[in-house]
Amino acid sequence: MKKLVLSIAILSGAFALAQEKDSVNSKNIEEVIINSILKKDSEYTNKMPLKAIENPQSYSTVDKIFFENQMIYSVDDAYRNVTGIQKMWSATNRAGDGGAYISLRGFTSNNSLRNGLVAPVTTSIDAVNVEKLEVLKGPSGTLFGSNVTSYGGVINRVTKKPYDKFEGNVSLIGGSYNYYRAQADINTPVTNDKKLMFRLNTAYTNSGTFQKTDAKNSFTAFAPSLLYKVNDKLSLSLDYEMFDTRANPEQSFFYLKKNPGYPGDPYTNVENMKDVEKLGLDYKQSYTGKGLYTTSKVRNILGQINYQIDEHIRSSTNVSTAYTFSNGYNPYFAITVNPSDNNLYVKRADQSTDNSKKTYFQVQQNFNFDYKFGNDMRNRTVVGFDFMSIKNRLHYVYFTQGFLTPDVPTSGYDYAGTFNSDTLSQAYQNLPKSVYDQIDDQNTYSGYISNVFTPTAGLNIMASVRYESNDFKGGKLWVNDIKAYNQSAFSPKFGVTYQIIKDKFSVFGNYQNSFKSNGYIFTAAGTDPVLSDPERANQFEGGFKGSIFKGRVNATLSYYNIRVKNSLVTTGYSGANALQTQAGQLKSEGVELEVNAYLLKGLSLVGGVSYNDSKYMESDAATKGRRPGTAGSPWLASIYASYQILEGSLKGFGFGLGGNYANANAILNNNILDVNKNVTGRDVFILPSYLVLNASAFYDTKKFRIGVKVDNFTNQHYWVGFTTANPQTLINALGSVTYKF
Repeated sequence: MKKLVLSIAILSGAFALAQEKDSVNSKNIEEVIINSILKKDSEYTNKMPLKAIENPQSYSTVDKIFFENQMIYSVDDAYRNVTGIQKMWSATNRAGDGGAYISLRGFTSNNSLRNGLVAPVTTSIDAVNVEKLEVLKGPSGTLFGSNVTSYGGVINRVTKKPYDKFEGNVSLIGGSYNYYRAQADINTPVTNDKKLMFRLNTAYTNSGTFQKTDAKNSFTAFAPSLLYKVNDKLSLSLDYEMFDTRANPEQSFFYLKKNPGYPGDPYTNVENMKDVEKLGLDYKQSYTGKGLYTTSKVRNILGQINYQIDEHIRSSTNVSTAYTFSNGYNPYFAITVNPSDNNLYVKRADQSTDNSKKTYFQVQQNFNFDYKFGNDMRNRTVVGFDFMSIKNRLHYVYFTQGFLTPDVPTSGYDYAGTFNSDTLSQAYQNLPKSVYDQIDDQNTYSGYISNVFTPTAGLNIMASVRYESNDFKGGKLWVNDIKAYNQSAFSPKFGVTYQIIKDKFSVFGNYQNSFKSNGYIFTAAGTDPVLSDPERANQFEGGFKGSIFKGRVNATLSYYNIRVKNSLVTTGYSGANALQTQAGQLKSEGVELEVNAYLLKGLSLVGGVSYNDSKYMESDAATKGRRPGTAGSPWLASIYASYQILEGSLKGFGFGLGGNYANANAILNNNILDVNKNVTGRDVFILPSYLVLNASAFYDTKKFRIGVKVDNFTNQHYWVGFTTANPQTLINALGSVTYKF
């Protein structure tokens, strides 16, 4: 709280000392705000330029103005501004799967695209080089493929580009839990003719956590980019992303069950995380000691050649590489009741990565065609070819006996002295441990075409299809050798938008598809494996898009229905092999309302509400008819209101208020079965509902900007999780000072 008071005092002092008049015209500032809040046009969602009201797909955007006004420094925190997204898991920093996970339309997803090309980040994603986020909703395999998309949607981060002017800014940030950050954005032309331009975005962060203020987690981001405009038709660009992380993972509690399933099984005696706290679990306690870091590296490169062949045809040649590496500890926990004394205990364990690596290489060629016929008729087409290579070299080590012993009480124990890098290293040397490897290679060859035909003003008809061939080279998963296979699939997409009132009100509908290759499965004991059919997800969506009050209020209302079929269902085990069928089916349907508004001069509001109903239609007996434990909360809502004074003596002052609501989330939601697999009850564990409120204020002039924010200012205890319970940060205050040149 002292840091909050200090930040407010600095901000107040800035108002008193700022005598220089801001020369920026308030009308220009207002136009920037309006475009940032309301303009959602995108060149990436369909690999062609489409206005939002023409686009038959639902998608959300988060512009950099949100990052600035809310003092958000990571993409993971920016998700709170997107309707229908719920955070599930902070980044664990592990190569391959270590990035933050979210729930979107009932499915797990994470960030995998940058400027429309593959570029996953398996650490917390620093936002220093992000211009805006685009969240495409629904299965998006047609234009982006099966390897980088989720059935719930796909997240694309659009990065900052160089331009022909020398300017930039440098910021210092500090606040709660020993948070310190320095960042810079520097842009300059390199040559006198300003054809070659360079931009550097970089940041360094060191911070503790609300449970371990001396954690000294460190995060480095370094993202230079070059743009060379050879002439009016040809441009070349090269972008690099480097993220280095040394950090403790977020505290995660697994195996949350009310009742034991077998002797020694962890259980809690309650079915709600609030009740677990009442039993004695300390929300603020870190159950680890020093040195349990994961060291992670991300290296992404994107090269592009854009050539305007003539006024109707444009070529884009893209090469993208992505590399992730991790090494180090990854502790995790379980909660259990000891039957002998009926007290709550914590089980502590670890799954470390051992020099794990995952690499992507992608080459993509797109040709865009744009022809107009007469006054209203128009045809836009993209034809693309894509090659992607994925190499997994992932190594994990963990204890064969499961959890470290002994279990420890939830309070009053020397956690740091008994579970740290020294004791864990010794345990790995002295205790039997297991190794889990994923080693494989895959090449994917794809071709796609998407066409948007406008036969008359206001009517747009989209038809798209992708052909993808996955050439899996074989490999090893745990103790099993995985056979090579080649599997191909078509992925179609259709969409229609009709502007009932031109540029003001439209109705839209789409059919979208995606798929996944699950490889070989064993269907019965003693038989050879067979190649499974591709798993399929099909979405039908319809809704309305509106732009009223002279475009000052934009809204999208949509209903979607996603059906997944050919999912794998485990029927038993034969040695180390699971026996499976492809009888699985899942339904996910829901409604979303999103509103972006610029209500009065300087006053903007964005927000939305969503409801999702997910259910296993066909699955194993334990989950049939139940909502998946990974689907997130059914009801989600978000809002953020911001006001900036554009005229008068207080011009440049602004403040914002926002919040996120989620109702109860059943992270365990199974049927209880008897020996004959008859349903006898419900096995459930719930993360309680929450409402988290955030506030910010700033003073922005031509030469400097000062800001302060307080997240979770009601000091709410709230939990998120990916079948886990992860306690989230309590009240958190930051102050910032930025110098602009």
